[in-house]
Amino acid sequence: MNKAICIAIVGLCAAWATAVAAEPIGEVDTVFKLIGPDHKIIVDAYDDPRVAGVTCYVSRAKTGGIKGAIGLAEDKAEASIACRQIGPLSIPKPLPRQEDVFSESLSLMFKRLRVVRMVDRTRNTLVYLTYSDRVIDGSPKNSVTAVPVDRALSIPVK
Repeated sequence: MNKAICIAIVGLCAAWATAVAAEPIGEVDTVFKLIGPDHKIIVDAYDDPRVAGVTCYVSRAKTGGIKGAIGLAEDKAEASIACRQIGPLSIPKPLPRQEDVFSESLSLMFKRLRVVRMVDRTRNTLVYLTYSDRVIDGSPKNSVTAVPVDRALSIPVK
């Protein structure tokens, strides 16, 4: 088997194993398609797996039509994010200064929507960045949001 294919398969398996499940919140149609599903904007919620009490809402394009119906469409690299404190914050283990938190495939091969958490120690704030990447070239399209943490709870950092 070709070395590049082996690397791709291992990468896809690793990404699948660490993926956080999205909870669908809603969707709106943006373009009518005569055959297959319409193009949409979907909104999903992701709970931060290492910070209890934080949920991130990510909106992104979902390609419809025939390719979208059979899973061969490549979704656009545009997304928006809003993370909020939805309950008492709890950070049981120290966090890395920067860490991939969520990842979701946007195409059959090599394109992913990513959410990265960064810790701003000076302001005691969790910063979340969403962007898409692909093996060949990444996308500069991105969105950022922040969740300030009460000074009574210092963010533990590795």
